[in-house]
Amino acid sequence: MRLMIIGAPGAGKGTQAAILSKKLGIPHISTGDIFRINIKNETPLGQLAKQYIDNGALVPDEVTIGIVKGRLTEPDCGNGFILDGFPRTIPQAESLDSMLREMDQKLDKVLNIVVDDDVIIRRLTGRRVCPECNAIYHISTSEKAREGVCESCSAKLIQREDDREETVINRLKTYHIQTEPLISYYKGKGILSEVHGQCLVEDTTAEVNKELGLKE
Repeated sequence: MRLMIIGAPGAGKGTQAAILSKKLGIPHISTGDIFRINIKNETPLGQLAKQYIDNGALVPDEVTIGIVKGRLTEPDCGNGFILDGFPRTIPQAESLDSMLREMDQKLDKVLNIVVDDDVIIRRLTGRRVCPECNAIYHISTSEKAREGVCESCSAKLIQREDDREETVINRLKTYHIQTEPLISYYKGKGILSEVHGQCLVEDTTAEVNKELGLKE
């Protein structure tokens, strides 16, 4: 199965993609994760991407498209994949269509996770990350997070630059202008389904499974 998950930043795309990846046995391809790894390792790609991500802007198409094309040709994508964070614009979607045609493949389904902006802002600005073990917390549900300490390794938690309120608002503006048109694009192809991401993770997962015809 070849899937794509779209939605605003913080809608829960990565969480649902990870659950589906394990359930279906196909790779979860997150351009955001690829960029963050490169930023952490201070690679040339990471340094380039950081300039855009820290300001809530999109990384240029030529960079992102090259990364995705290389990843889709790896052996573990032979039986399918789950795209998360790409494409984010109509030109990127058209490039993906061309890539898949060259590979004699096509997307089976695009899932749009719907979440209101005010929920996104609360969700992202309250997120805290451990720089040592990569554990993720939220100040609304974790006392340790409110104290700024990782429950697993006691390291000092940080707020990612792209989770700061001003950046989140800019990310949402970018999403509405550049990425939201993908909803109509894939609806026109007859492969778009919508699920709601404002509930518990397991409730969203149940909606996802229903849309994909998967058993719980």
